[in-house]
Amino acid sequence: MSRTVQCVVLKAESEGLDAPTYPGEIGIRIYENVSKEGWTQWLTRLSAIINENGLNTADVKSVELIEKHMVGFFFEEGDYGHAPAGFQVGGGK
Repeated sequence: MSRTVQCVVLKAESEGLDAPTYPGEIGIRIYENVSKEGWTQWLTRLSAIINENGLNTADVKSVELIEKHMVGFFFEEGDYGHAPAGFQVGGGK
């Protein structure tokens, strides 16, 4: 039986992640509050953030910026988390 969470992205109860997907405190918060579908939405957004900002995930400063976006996206904390200008989900929605 799969676990369910009250997903902060979907604003509904949904199937939870099978295991933490990110290390540390942020990873625990995500595991406890984000569904599989919510995580998939984040991965789409993450691709846009990396491409739009020319980030390198091996660079500490880039990872710090990604984490700010991550916390903003999932938990609406801070000034980050909004879609990059011109970003559209699902081909124009």
